[in-house]
Amino acid sequence: MSTSDIHLKSSPLVGAIDEGTSSARFIIFEAGTTTVVASHQVELTKQFPQEGWVEQDPMVILDAVYTCIKCSVEKLSDLGRSVDEIVAIGVTNQRESTIVWDKTTGVPLHNSIVWLDMRTAQTVDQLLDKVPNKSRNKEYLKPLCGLPMSPYFSACKIRWLQDNVPKVKKAMDEGRCLFGNVDSWLIWNLTGGKNNGIHITDVSNASRTMLMNIDSLKWDPTLINFFEIPKNILPNIKSSSEVYGEVQEGPLKGIPISGCLGDQQSALVGQQCLKSGQAKATYGTGCFLLYNTGNVKVNSTHGLITTVAYQLGPNQPPVYALEGSVAVAGAALSWLRDNMSILPHFGRAQSIAREADLIVGGDVVFVPAFSGLYAPYWQQNARGVICGISAETNSSHIIKAALEAVCFQTRDVLDAMDKDYGRRLQNMQVDGGMTANSLLMQLQADLAGVTVNKPNMAESTALGAAMVAGAAVGCWDIVNTPLEIPFQTWSPRYTENERDVCYVRWKNAVERAMGWDI
Repeated sequence: MSTSDIHLKSSPLVGAIDEGTSSARFIIFEAGTTTVVASHQVELTKQFPQEGWVEQDPMVILDAVYTCIKCSVEKLSDLGRSVDEIVAIGVTNQRESTIVWDKTTGVPLHNSIVWLDMRTAQTVDQLLDKVPNKSRNKEYLKPLCGLPMSPYFSACKIRWLQDNVPKVKKAMDEGRCLFGNVDSWLIWNLTGGKNNGIHITDVSNASRTMLMNIDSLKWDPTLINFFEIPKNILPNIKSSSEVYGEVQEGPLKGIPISGCLGDQQSALVGQQCLKSGQAKATYGTGCFLLYNTGNVKVNSTHGLITTVAYQLGPNQPPVYALEGSVAVAGAALSWLRDNMSILPHFGRAQSIAREADLIVGGDVVFVPAFSGLYAPYWQQNARGVICGISAETNSSHIIKAALEAVCFQTRDVLDAMDKDYGRRLQNMQVDGGMTANSLLMQLQADLAGVTVNKPNMAESTALGAAMVAGAAVGCWDIVNTPLEIPFQTWSPRYTENERDVCYVRWKNAVERAMGWDI
């Protein structure tokens, strides 16, 4: 018996493609554990053709994924392990980012419109004109899809492409056009592309389009008709954990793709938030809080959205979540570094922000509403403001205010979750690149009044995709054998009064950010 045969019998491997806004990665896990055997990451860039527009090249995304796979498999070989030990592949992806392509050539018909792109604000205004009784109610479709009308979601982006890019409209009219979020684009290409590639998405990603019925988990005719989008461009909706098809080329040829989750839902799974009442926050380009509500669909009346968290197999019931999405978290630090040149690099944010406590500089509040405000406000015409500046204010105060803005926006969402679900969250799991900043984590505990738990295992998002993929092929027991992951904890130090004084100042600044013309 060969060494690889022994490994295969004792410890199969599961790969996870983790395609985010800022980078693509391929990570290989020991099944049933948090052990990372090999991985590779490629940074991705964004394009800004006009103010408020954010795009990425789908071919660059695809090439980055191929590179990550190739390099990870080479590293696996260097360790004396074999690609034959990989029994399944999972995919997790940036959500809402919209790609349309020609199914006969495999060529994208336009750059990906990234989730935080604001070009569809006018499209949303036009769609609101269709709401009955001239009410222009942004929540008119929410009973069907769980989402308010917003430039954030995929249907508005599809409609913009249909209305503004002639070759997209022509491809739709001729039946050549396919739509997908990044998950669909990757899976279609990996399973053959123009040569019979499989055109699918999972329920977690489909629930972000405004086109899937949140109860039936199927494309909804009423929603499709409202947006006037051809149904034949849409992928088939599958559960989050089942075999979709096999990789057709490259080092992973023949290995099944058997798991798919939007990145925030994948982090919820990877953080082991598998019971009703558990929640996680991911701090990256944006910040996303998901609160597991189990098999109960909670309809928010306080500005949150209802989303599908996951479905562990085609015959299993869906698990739902309340979600609050914050458009700008780490992106605020990027702005301070790239546009304002007052932050040398991300690693310095913590030490510079600490200097603010040593210098009188006013009570600076920064509302980074670069792309409007998402949950719980849903104000696309909000814009960024910095308030409370005095003559003594310097860059350290603004950098600290940027960190506090992440925490205040998180509290906005936590307060809304408390009102919707009726249970105050005491502990919150966290992950994402910004959690390396321990000052941010302490500020989060202080300003939100919640205990913050950061797992020592950093790859929560990729881990979630590996878990659902492994579960589909029988090598990962998600439900009965939860992972034990040690974590670091930050507890609140502020009194409730101190916390509320700070929060009132934040709410005053938010009011000043509202109502700016686009």
